[in-house]
Amino acid sequence: MKKSLCVFCGASNDVSGEYVEEAKKVGKLIADKGYHMVFGAGDCGLMGASANAVLENGGTVTGVFPRVLDGLEKEHMGLTELITVDDMHTRKMAMFNKSDAFIILPGGFGTMDETFEVITWKQLHTHDKPIVLYNHKGYWDNWIKLTEQFIDQGFAGQKTRDLYDVVDNIEDIFTKV
Repeated sequence: MKKSLCVFCGASNDVSGEYVEEAKKVGKLIADKGYHMVFGAGDCGLMGASANAVLENGGTVTGVFPRVLDGLEKEHMGLTELITVDDMHTRKMAMFNKSDAFIILPGGFGTMDETFEVITWKQLHTHDKPIVLYNHKGYWDNWIKLTEQFIDQGFAGQKTRDLYDVVDNIEDIFTKV
């Protein structure tokens, strides 16, 4: 059975093309390495770019689209599997249940929400799935500093650092999942 990798990333089309190209590279590698991709089903931004790259390279993709985004974001209609759910919470749970590991690419508040939730669940021993932040060109540096502040100020324990991996090299993503 194929290992399923959930990709959390931005849906905005108003980002540097460099991020879009990097998302395409990640998608291509997911397909080339024989993984299945799970994501939020958006046909835009890094989400659409990574999913399209998986599909263009012979891979399979499951998208989970919440009805609450109807009219705000367009769901990807060319996926291997499209699951429609009512709300964002149900979306996150469905993506979690269908995934063996998580890859975090650049994104905004939605990406942060998804990331903090799977890290918190791991901290609470709800799962032991790998979580990998791809820190392309230092995108997650400020997030890393913030989490270090949590630890330094006593709001999180030292073991928090062991809940996820941060990688700067695209190939290192796949050594961690």
